Amino acid sequence: MVRAEKAMSGAGRGPQPPQAIEVEGARVHNLRKVNVRVPLNRLVGIAGVSGSGKSSLALGVLYAEGSRRYLDALSTYTRRRMTQAEKPRVDSVRFLPPALALRQRPGAGGMRSTFGTSTELLNVLRLMFSRLASHRCPNGHYVEPTMKVAAEIPILCPVCKARVTPPSAEELAFNSLGACPTCQGTGTIHEVDDAALVPDPNLSIDHGAVVPWRTFGFNVQPDIVREFGVRTDVPFKELKDWEKRIVFEGPEEKKHITITSVKGVHELDFTFRNARLTVTKELERAGDDKRMAKVAKFLKERTCPDCQGSRLDPLARAPRIQGRGLAEVTAWSLGDVLAWASDVPKSLPADMRTMASDLVDTLESMGRRLMQLGLGYLTLDRPSASLSTGERQRAQLSRAVRNETTGVLYVLDEPSTGLHPANIEGLIGVMRDLVAAGNSVVFVDHDVRVLKAADYFIEMGPGAGRLGGRVIAQGSPERIAANPESRIAGFLTGREPVLVRERQPLPAAKARADKERGNTGQTDWIRMRTKPIHTVHAMDVAIPRGRMTAVTGVSGSGKTTMVLESLLPALQAQEEGGRLPRHVETVEAAGIERVRLVDSSPIGINVRSTVATYTSVMDMLRRAFADTSEAKRRGLKLSAFSYNTGSLRCPQCDGTGQISLDVQFLPDVTITCPVCGGSRYKPQTQEIRLTTPAHPEPMSLPQLLDMDVTQALQAFDRAPAGLYQRIRKALGTLDDLGLGYLKLGEDTPSLSGGEAQRLKLSNELGKRQTTSLFVLDEPTTGLHPLDVRTLIGVLQRLVDGGATVVFIEHDLDMIANADYVIDMGPGGGQEGGSIVAAGTPSQLARDPKSVTGAYLAEHLGVS
Repeated sequence: MVRAEKAMSGAGRGPQPPQAIEVEGARVHNLRKVNVRVPLNRLVGIAGVSGSGKSSLALGVLYAEGSRRYLDALSTYTRRRMTQAEKPRVDSVRFLPPALALRQRPGAGGMRSTFGTSTELLNVLRLMFSRLASHRCPNGHYVEPTMKVAAEIPILCPVCKARVTPPSAEELAFNSLGACPTCQGTGTIHEVDDAALVPDPNLSIDHGAVVPWRTFGFNVQPDIVREFGVRTDVPFKELKDWEKRIVFEGPEEKKHITITSVKGVHELDFTFRNARLTVTKELERAGDDKRMAKVAKFLKERTCPDCQGSRLDPLARAPRIQGRGLAEVTAWSLGDVLAWASDVPKSLPADMRTMASDLVDTLESMGRRLMQLGLGYLTLDRPSASLSTGERQRAQLSRAVRNETTGVLYVLDEPSTGLHPANIEGLIGVMRDLVAAGNSVVFVDHDVRVLKAADYFIEMGPGAGRLGGRVIAQGSPERIAANPESRIAGFLTGREPVLVRERQPLPAAKARADKERGNTGQTDWIRMRTKPIHTVHAMDVAIPRGRMTAVTGVSGSGKTTMVLESLLPALQAQEEGGRLPRHVETVEAAGIERVRLVDSSPIGINVRSTVATYTSVMDMLRRAFADTSEAKRRGLKLSAFSYNTGSLRCPQCDGTGQISLDVQFLPDVTITCPVCGGSRYKPQTQEIRLTTPAHPEPMSLPQLLDMDVTQALQAFDRAPAGLYQRIRKALGTLDDLGLGYLKLGEDTPSLSGGEAQRLKLSNELGKRQTTSLFVLDEPTTGLHPLDVRTLIGVLQRLVDGGATVVFIEHDLDMIANADYVIDMGPGGGQEGGSIVAAGTPSQLARDPKSVTGAYLAEHLGVS
């Protein structure tokens, strides 16, 4: 009887909703038939060393399948016009909600995209200025705010009785009807820089004084300008003013000239194109970034003189709320805008306050999330392209929360990217808000504080590539911390040491020590002085040469401006003999002659760029196979072994190893080439083989390219001096960089940002770098704490070679291992822009002025 009652009770409640996403047999990339349950309606973290398979599980399986199923519900017509994810290789995925991905590197938007437009804050402000403002009549008189605007009732000016036509929200948009006609809504204009047209007046025109003519291939222009009477065989500085005017602004006239070429003497008619016109015509033709970069060298950008950079036409600049115009308000930081908006309703007539409050509430609810994520310092008119990756990602995350979805799976790729420790709590709060609204959140991250906040944890590993691809631990953070298989546990509990290198003494201290011993010491400091720019105040920066320097600070504090917009271009200008950036007053290079930015941007643009080709290992392997007796017998030279152009490349896939199939309304399907099996080569290439002392079994070139770096390194162990030894050395460097799991034939565009960054450094190791400076922008992005240790070891090798290393960073492990730290702040935007502290990590940790120092003190255990 009791059993029957329980059965009836259970039947009354109905089936219980699923508690977890069930994945079976996932085989994406290096996943080894992974079976895993991912809890629903929870905050789930996925961690693991680089290449362990965490992104493959999160993005390659959960997001790819979730978004694909959602799109399958749409019509065929719609699906044909949308980019669709490829169907993942997995046996089954059950109870999977529709999925959205917030990727690590959101797009920056076009030149008209700003922080205000990308977050849609500007949409609300435009409505406010359209409905709530005092509007101007044709004769310049202002009419008090009135409900008649929203009710679309005609308004007459109380002074001159002229009819007032309030602009619509569309007419207040610089991307639409409200754009300034002079700059087309960009806020800036480009003008030809005469100084860049003739940078060296000691040269004659015949010797290339007019650089645009050389740059864009107008080699006959010196012959044409000679027909105007301009002397082309004397230094440009000796030309008379009328001659220079011809060069810079002469008329487009046809001239009959005689030119001599290898084919003889020719008489032709050519139209003269002066130096300025050459640049402006090329600017009109600049349809891509590469072409634009060539033209930009001859241009100077200045604020539009008509709209003063506001991007708006006079009509859009006219409305006033509390005496403020739209252009003025959008130039404020988000925090200031929200503070101003809160007072707007009470300044209006009583019948307008309800509408005003609704608009202000909408603005505040949108802005509150952005403030919570630490973006309150950004001005609404800030170009999106100038935002950091972390800032764009947080803006994207805020928008997702604002949409108030429920029942959605959010997959976040490295959400802590670009976040200062002070902003981590805000990020965690936003993710929890998504879960509280009835969504599921899965994030891939390495920041220990973010991982500790997860309700559930999945750790992939134990290694990377073929050594990873399986779940090694799962459960609550507490269970992970107690799991002996876990590789993150020691960092969760604090058992792992923070310092992994011996910090170098600063140059001044070393000089004093040398002097005491009777040696002549030298204090080597790179120095730079700047004028104010953006929200950054005038700076006097000193960076120790031959050391590792971290530049830190909250988002928007001025790190990027100091390093990437000031120090880097200033030193590059000295290296190339160019002009310093306008805001840089002086720079003392302290012997630095070579500057290199090592960023995390993708390497190559397609599958033809591989690990082997980028590191030049491919060239050495081709030479090794061309030297085999079988290759010589067949008459195969070095060029034959190129999978791009060689005679041995597969004719079916042209050496790419894959074929893309167009299946109409379904996403394009990329399959392994059925002829070469993905090897990129004709089958007969397998017949040409070589052996090594450590690998007596003959190996073909396709076999070697299918090996990972560690396997190939083992194959060339005990290699004799010469070519094989050089191959082993190059492979050893990659292995030392922690990239041993990458296959030699792996295409480089598919590498993560951290992998790309380390690969770029591979060619620099082992060289004397005493005159080199390496600049890295957030190099720990996407790196597990163990990978961070590897990166520190790589940078140590550069420093050991005499290099100077400067990196922008938020990771406390990385900062703690620097020799010197420059902390920007104290806040972001208008509240930052100054060097608040500088010194060793220990000194910074004890400096009460440094926000970073407070977190560093806790991390180092400094009291």
